[in-house]
Amino acid sequence: MKTITNQLENENNFLKSQLENLLAENQKLKTDAQHWQSKYEHMLEQFKLAQLRKFAPSSEKNPQQQDLFDESDRAVENDDTQVTKGSITVAAHERKKKGQPKRTPLPAHFPRERIEYDVADNDKYCDCGHDKTKIGEDITEQLDVVPPQFKVIQHVRPKYACKHCQQGVAQSPMPKLFLPKSIAAPGLVAFTVIQKYVDHVPLYRQEDIWKRQGVNMPRNTVCGWLMQAAEKLEPLMAYLREDILRSGYVQADETPVQVLKEPDRKDTQLSFMWLYRGNAPNYVAILFDYQETREGRHAKNFLQDFKGYLQTDGYLGYRFADHTKGIIHLGCMAHGRRPFAELVKLANTTGKAHQALSYITKLYRIEHDARDLKPDARTELRLKNAKPLLDDFKAWLEKSVRSATLKGKLGKAIQYLLDHWQELNHYLLDGRLEIDNNLVENDIRPFAIGRKNWTFHGSPKGANAGAIFYSLLMTCKANQIEPFMYLNYLFNKIPHCMVKEDYRSLLPYNIDKHTLLDFAMGRS
Repeated sequence: MKTITNQLENENNFLKSQLENLLAENQKLKTDAQHWQSKYEHMLEQFKLAQLRKFAPSSEKNPQQQDLFDESDRAVENDDTQVTKGSITVAAHERKKKGQPKRTPLPAHFPRERIEYDVADNDKYCDCGHDKTKIGEDITEQLDVVPPQFKVIQHVRPKYACKHCQQGVAQSPMPKLFLPKSIAAPGLVAFTVIQKYVDHVPLYRQEDIWKRQGVNMPRNTVCGWLMQAAEKLEPLMAYLREDILRSGYVQADETPVQVLKEPDRKDTQLSFMWLYRGNAPNYVAILFDYQETREGRHAKNFLQDFKGYLQTDGYLGYRFADHTKGIIHLGCMAHGRRPFAELVKLANTTGKAHQALSYITKLYRIEHDARDLKPDARTELRLKNAKPLLDDFKAWLEKSVRSATLKGKLGKAIQYLLDHWQELNHYLLDGRLEIDNNLVENDIRPFAIGRKNWTFHGSPKGANAGAIFYSLLMTCKANQIEPFMYLNYLFNKIPHCMVKEDYRSLLPYNIDKHTLLDFAMGRS
């Protein structure tokens, strides 16, 4: 009997051991299943996001530039989606009135060609026996265009000498020319620059356009003009940088560019164009800075004498600003908003992404209301309305991060906002500041469009020349200066610059618009 009891006890222990092993194995399978389910959901999310970026309409697609969230675009979406109380509503499209759209007046400085349709002489005589008097006229204006026309400017210098002694030859000295050893006049060089850097027409296409008009100008010759022009404009870059550093509020960003023939580098390696925008109360100064790498030291060197507000995205290369005395680092709310917007487009039901986007949408509505206010009033409105909303948003983020999967896009998006919360709130400090970095990202967009057309710079010298032209042209745009008028004026005046003040006076925001117009109309 004792033997049977021991045998049963052993069998019971064995069965218990087997059961424990099966339970442990079952738990392991459950854990593995949860792991693979989580991984599957993560991969499915990434797949849907990839499809969204590839096929969904987007006005800011830029596949060459990625950020912390592996996004292909850099600026906030300009869609019609609005988030209200955790739900998505699509703003109603404003219907335009039927009929002809309102026509804007044609610019007053355009030359007018008057074609008069007068009545016949017998219609000017009244049946009552008296002559009719002109009581007015109706004018209908149409806009016409004269295609670009070439003209040859002859610099003629008569010579005078004495026929008797054949001595004392007199001749006026040659005026200072923009490109003395070139056939290109300032207007032609300015037009070429506008075509390439504003209208995105590469030189080889310009060469074909000119051939149709019977003018043979090889692209390597034209490229030489641009290189010489850029060399003459280099002094302006130093003064542009000075004005950016003294503006007190700088926004910065960077974008890749392909540059060939860089020393000790392969042609396949990407270089970078850094962009700095100085927002002063009375001017905006923009400078493109070509560098071989994306290392943060480039921004640190450029801004080494800067004191004030620096606004950037979340790129780690700008982290030096967090511990630099005299710099207050601002974040970009649009950068934090974007992943939530992507998740909302993917979601079938409302969730945390909708709630986060709802908070951010309300913050942007406050910015919309504050857009036309003076800085002090803007600050007051933000502190009254945006500060409490931001406090509630942070409490929601801290609660939500505990239940979010940190490896998933939602978890990363929430953690990004918490990691950069202080920088994202700094815009409350001054009414001059923006909630996001969109202004400088918009300044980069024309460069990105041009890059799709000219694809690469042929040398570091060419990249530096492009940086100079883009700097001046984008500064013109930011200060509402017509770029061709400016460049034509600049190229005519810069040969006469002697001292620092002469060069500084030629920066776009230091030239009166009437001066440019008078020069263009031949009145100065």
